[in-house]
Amino acid sequence: MSNLHLTFVSFKRDSYIVVEGKQNADRFFIIRDGKVRISKSVEVVAEEKGNMLGPGDFFGVVSTMSSHSHIETAQAVTDVTLISVLKDQYSQLIQNNTPVAMKIILEFSKRLRYLDEHLSRLTLNDTAEINPSHLFNVAEYYVKQSKYDEAFYAYQKYMKYCPQGQNVNTARERMMKIAPYAKNASQVRPPDSLTRIYPKDSMLFAEGEPGEELYIIQKGSVKIAKIVDNREILLAVLKAGDIFGEMALLESKPRAASAIAYENCEVLAVNHANFVRMISTQPQMIARLTILLSERIWFIYKQLANTLIQDPLGRMYDALHIQLEKNRILFIEKSPYTFDFGPKELANMVGLEQKEANLILRKMLENQNIKIQVDKIHTINVMEIVKQTEFYRKMQKIEDARK
Repeated sequence: MSNLHLTFVSFKRDSYIVVEGKQNADRFFIIRDGKVRISKSVEVVAEEKGNMLGPGDFFGVVSTMSSHSHIETAQAVTDVTLISVLKDQYSQLIQNNTPVAMKIILEFSKRLRYLDEHLSRLTLNDTAEINPSHLFNVAEYYVKQSKYDEAFYAYQKYMKYCPQGQNVNTARERMMKIAPYAKNASQVRPPDSLTRIYPKDSMLFAEGEPGEELYIIQKGSVKIAKIVDNREILLAVLKAGDIFGEMALLESKPRAASAIAYENCEVLAVNHANFVRMISTQPQMIARLTILLSERIWFIYKQLANTLIQDPLGRMYDALHIQLEKNRILFIEKSPYTFDFGPKELANMVGLEQKEANLILRKMLENQNIKIQVDKIHTINVMEIVKQTEFYRKMQKIEDARK
């Protein structure tokens, strides 16, 4: 590989290569010879590929590329030889070795979908099979909320992908009725152009719809949401520079959530052919996508670990702690912070019904360090959230050890 000097490192059998929780991961490893076992202190779901890795497999990418703490421990099962890749060598590795980049991205995409499905089952009790017939349910939800742009779009896609569906006639009737109120949905956007403009509240895609493109936000913001048990769960609000929709592109599976213009926005749409071309021509973009996938996987592992805390108040503190880590907030005594969400979203994050959530929130607000300001959660001291989280995690460990 020209101009790319990768280092080979060897470890004796039984030695530890990376340790979970260690900060500042600056490199990841590709196995050249030997076997490595991966383990986690909180094993919520078994890894799809199992925990034993061999030649050609890689580990440490998630923590290195997301610049977060290690989420796993890697131990040599046999004597091993590894290729060590520093974070800033990644773009060059992609340029010189497209198959490695493709392998990492595809594996991450599969891992993310696999973990995401588990998380939905655990926190949202969501066992609904996502396929194009689900588009009708999405449309019905939005029509009841008088969100006619979103509803019109979802009905339209339902009729396109389920022409023999049992609700086709209903969908057609509803569309005719709401057409005068759906100002943005009926606008035709040139599907061939790379740059697309979407007015506020218009849908870029709906959950259940087959997907063939990923998007890069150029201007404005996009809301990612999911309909579960007849309510809209806000998963994220993405801004300029963010990439989304890559799962459907990489795996040709239906969209797992909807993307809606949160404000007027402009996006760059990338299809499969363009994507493969980008790997060799725009390694920075692919590095950005890897960082994005790494951050999401890191975040999902943290959310899965959150589900194991039995005390709902402990889960809430832990969810706030995860958000602080995710946003790279420094843990400094007496340092204030305002979260960009309110009590309702916090309840969704930890999978609590609103009624139970209100009781727990009241308990949380007894803590003088936590306040609600303009419908946003605010702390006057981030270290209080750290201390509370550590307390509840410790309590859970003691409880688990008893069992």
